[in-house]
Amino acid sequence: MDPQLIAALILLPIMLIFIYAGIHEYLRYKSEGKATYGLVYDEETGTTHVTGIAEDEEAYDPDDFDPNDYNDPEIKTDGDERK
Repeated sequence: MDPQLIAALILLPIMLIFIYAGIHEYLRYKSEGKATYGLVYDEETGTTHVTGIAEDEEAYDPDDFDPNDYNDPEIKTDGDERK
């Protein structure tokens, strides 16, 4: 096979995904207006992800994160055993 054809076949799915995402975001923008994206912290799982943030909410600031505040459900503490 021609090297250019192989490169095109590898890049084609990636290009289609970016085009689809661009069209999807444009249509969302036309229907809902400007969106604010940011990092959101899930306290139950201790993970973060990027998502749309409502106007009344504040984005997650990694500098404010204290790993000692996370309660791992698999680790029992003395307080959990007494209940």
